[in-house]
Amino acid sequence: MAEIIRRSKALAVNPLKASQPLGAALAFLGLDNCIPMLHGAQGCSAFGKVFLVRHFREPIPLQTSAMDQVSTIMSADENVIEGLRVLCEKNHPDIIGLPTTGLSEVQGTDIRRLVRRFREQHPQFAATAVVPVNTPDYSGCLESGYALALEAVIDALVEAPQPHGSGRRKKQVNVLAASMLTPGDIECLREWIAAFGLRAVVLPDIGDSLDGHLVAAESTPLTFGGTAKSEIARMGESAATLVIGRSLSRAADLLRERTGVPDRRFDHLLGLDACDAFTLVLAEISGQAVPAAIERQRAQLQDAMVDSHFMTCFLRVGIAADPDLLVALGQFLAGAGAEVVAAVAPARAEVLADLPSAAVRIGDLEDLERAAEAGRAQLIVSNSHAAACAERLGVPLLRAGFPQYDRVGGYARTWVGYRGARAALFDVANLFLGNHHDTPVHRSIYRPDYRSDGRRDAPCRPAPEAGLARR
Repeated sequence: MAEIIRRSKALAVNPLKASQPLGAALAFLGLDNCIPMLHGAQGCSAFGKVFLVRHFREPIPLQTSAMDQVSTIMSADENVIEGLRVLCEKNHPDIIGLPTTGLSEVQGTDIRRLVRRFREQHPQFAATAVVPVNTPDYSGCLESGYALALEAVIDALVEAPQPHGSGRRKKQVNVLAASMLTPGDIECLREWIAAFGLRAVVLPDIGDSLDGHLVAAESTPLTFGGTAKSEIARMGESAATLVIGRSLSRAADLLRERTGVPDRRFDHLLGLDACDAFTLVLAEISGQAVPAAIERQRAQLQDAMVDSHFMTCFLRVGIAADPDLLVALGQFLAGAGAEVVAAVAPARAEVLADLPSAAVRIGDLEDLERAAEAGRAQLIVSNSHAAACAERLGVPLLRAGFPQYDRVGGYARTWVGYRGARAALFDVANLFLGNHHDTPVHRSIYRPDYRSDGRRDAPCRPAPEAGLARR
């Protein structure tokens, strides 16, 4: 069990954390025909939007209640009500996500009371669901804000099943997808589940809305793709719920209480053991044998583990990420023989105790850099913000998590499943090989051809004249 070391600094020197409102916005972006509206100042949403656009390289629908100095001191209630009215009147969304920010939380805004006032004043927009959620950015991180938003979506939109309606769709399963999953991961999950003859209702489905596909419309003010409002309402008719990520435990508890649908929970799906557990659960739910294609993918992963173990075994690694992703990467690399010598998370979480490391620090990228240097790390695993740390340490960086803005396609990478783990192993091994420095060959100073720069001189031979003279 890893020791969790509390934050000791009064500020973040090299920030690792992405805020809770940003995580909540990401969750809402996985819903179809939806738009998040952050209750805060314009800068609160603009700053987050920059990260989302640079990471996904897509236009991101994101609005704000635009609090200013006067509304912050007096009252910003009308900003919320008017903002909701304008969005409903102009864009006709199915869902509006309404996360708070640090500014509105410090002000003491009762966001649920404002939604009730909006309903009273504008009953004509009853068809649009408004999902309020408290996500102060001075606590938690992207992962916790995402989980809070998902819990609020379930509370607001999932309907209790009719009598004898629970489990009516025997071939349908719910999937609660954590923030650590990429659009590529969601697509892999859907194919994985479909291989057993099952249909997945993924919540939220960023694999459909943020996967980077071209559409006929030149632009849209709302999300295009994602989990439909009607699908969320009927999640109680599914045969089972698959929960990926321990951060979603409260959301899973609420869904099970609301619908009665049994669930199976997984901390992550990265690595051989995790993939085997998920595959066996799918076989149990579907009543089918494991397909030959998945058996072959498993064999390919095993072969990759054999091929790469010379590079991954005893590899010293430093990792910085949100708790779910940190534990997933740590357990995956430890399973390949690596040693986690430095681990940093931006916020506390129960799952951190299961990290295969002596300790995990709650801190920032400066803490990662110092711990990695002390542990003589050979590889850093973190988001794009850690590039400067890795460069100063002289070690390679494997980019994982959010944001990734200095590489194209990082958002679409597949980590989960047998194929995802295989690709990750190859990347780790190649990064090691590309940065591996062999011990220089020792050359004795007593050699006749010794040179201080390591190059060899031609062997010394006596001049012809000297030979003639000796004769």
